[in-house]
Amino acid sequence: MKTGKANIVGAGPNGLIAAAVLAEQGWDVQVFERNPHPGGAAASGSTLGEGTIADLGAAAHPFAYGSRAFAHFDLAGHGLEWDFHDYPLAHPLDDADSVFLHQDLEATMEQFPSDARAWRLLHEPLVRNAQKILDNATSPLLGIPPHPILMARFGLRALPPAKVLGAAAFRTKQAAALFAGSSAHSMLPLSHPFTSGFGVLFGALGQSWGWPVARAGTGSIIEALLRVLDDLGVQIHTGHQITSLAQLPEAQLTFLDLTPRQVLQLAGNQLPGNLRRRFERWRYGTAAYKVDYLLDGPIPWRDPRTSQAGTVHVIGDAARLAEAEHQVGSGRMPDRPFVMVVQPSSADASRAPAGQHVIWSYAHVPQGYGGDAGALIDAQIERFAPGFRDRIMHRVDTGPAQLQAWDPNLVGGDIGGGSLAGTQQFFRPTPSLNPYSLGVPGLYLCSSSTPPGGGVHGMAGWNAAHRALDDLRKN
Repeated sequence: MKTGKANIVGAGPNGLIAAAVLAEQGWDVQVFERNPHPGGAAASGSTLGEGTIADLGAAAHPFAYGSRAFAHFDLAGHGLEWDFHDYPLAHPLDDADSVFLHQDLEATMEQFPSDARAWRLLHEPLVRNAQKILDNATSPLLGIPPHPILMARFGLRALPPAKVLGAAAFRTKQAAALFAGSSAHSMLPLSHPFTSGFGVLFGALGQSWGWPVARAGTGSIIEALLRVLDDLGVQIHTGHQITSLAQLPEAQLTFLDLTPRQVLQLAGNQLPGNLRRRFERWRYGTAAYKVDYLLDGPIPWRDPRTSQAGTVHVIGDAARLAEAEHQVGSGRMPDRPFVMVVQPSSADASRAPAGQHVIWSYAHVPQGYGGDAGALIDAQIERFAPGFRDRIMHRVDTGPAQLQAWDPNLVGGDIGGGSLAGTQQFFRPTPSLNPYSLGVPGLYLCSSSTPPGGGVHGMAGWNAAHRALDDLRKN
C-alpha cells in the first residue's frame, strides 16, 4: 500500500493513536498540540503540592485497560502499569452499609440475594465476554460489529431507560443503586433510552477486570504511548496551536482530534454544507465540576470498607440519583448532585506523601454552569463520611469554564465531546457509515465526537486511521 505524509491536530489519546496507526504503516506523521505537553485531558500533575500526583482529567480506566488500540501497541511493554483496589466501585447508602461492585459476579450478587437472579440475567453474558463486548462498544455503531450476536444481546439490555429497567428488575435498594450509578456515566437523565447500556457495560467491565487506575497517574498512559510514537519516528510539536489548515505542512491525510466547534473554527468554510450545518447544531451536554483534594488521611467513610474502593458514587439511593440527573439535564443545579470520587492513593502509594491521600472528584452540573459547586461536593461526601472536611489539607476546584480554558475540547465542561442525547448517541457526528470523514478528500475527524465517544481508550483515533487507510486502498 502507498504511504505518504500525515498531520494530526490535537495530541489527546485519539490523536496519538491515529498517529501510531499511520506511522506503523510507514507514514511520515507530524502531530501539532497547543498545550506544552501531549495528552489532552489524559494528564496528571502536582497541582496539590510537591510530592502529589493528581489526575487532571479521567482517573479510573475500565475502557483503557481493555482498549484494543492500547493492547496492540503494547503500552504495558512501554512502561504502563495498573493498580487495582479491593473493590472497583462502592455506592454508599444513607440508611445502610455501602454496596459494592466486586471484581467477581458471584461476590456482587451475594449482597442482594433477592435480586441475584435479575442481576445475573443482565450481567453474566457480558461478564463472560467482556473483551468482545468492549470491542463491540468501541466500534462504529453503524455497520457490522466485530461480534454481532453478542451485540444483539447487549442491545436488548441497553435499550430501556435505566430508570425503567432498574425499577422493573430490582427490588432491593442495593442492586438498584449500584445499577443506577453505573448508568449515570452516560451523563444523561436516567429516563433517556439506552442509559441502561452504560449500566450493564460499566458493571460488566467492573466484574471482569475492574476499574483500575494507572500507576503514577493517568499521564503515565500518555507517557507509554509517547514511547511508542518515539520508536515509530512520529514528530510531535507542542505549544503549537493550529488555527487554520493552511498552517499545516502539505500532507495526504489530516486528522483533527477536535470537537465540532473547533472544527468549524479551523475548517468550517471547507466542509460540505450539510456537514457544516450539522456541526453548527451540535449539542454539548452535561458538564463536570471537578475538585481535587489532598487529605491528611483516608476519607472517613461511615462504612470503612468504602476506603478500599477505587471509585465511589456519592448520591444515595437510585431515586435521589435519578432526580439529580433529571435536574441537571433540565439545566438546574441540584442541591445534592451526583458526585463521583476516585481514591487512587489507597492502591497507588506514589500519588501522595506518606500518610496523605489524593482524592479526585467531580459533580455532574448543567452545561456551562458558572456557579461554585465545591461546597455541594464537600457536603455530599461529608454526608457519608462525617469528618471529611476536617481532613482537607489542600484543594483545587476546577469549574466548567476552567476546564474549557485548559482543553478547548471540553466545551462548557462537557468531558464527552458532545451530548449523547437523541440521535447524537448514534450519529456522531453525522449519520454515515464513515463518520470519521469530513467530506473533504484526506480530511478526517478522530475525536470523542466520533464513535465510540468519550473516554481514555484511543479507539476513535484507531477507527479513524483504519478507515482512512481503507479509503486509500479503495481509491
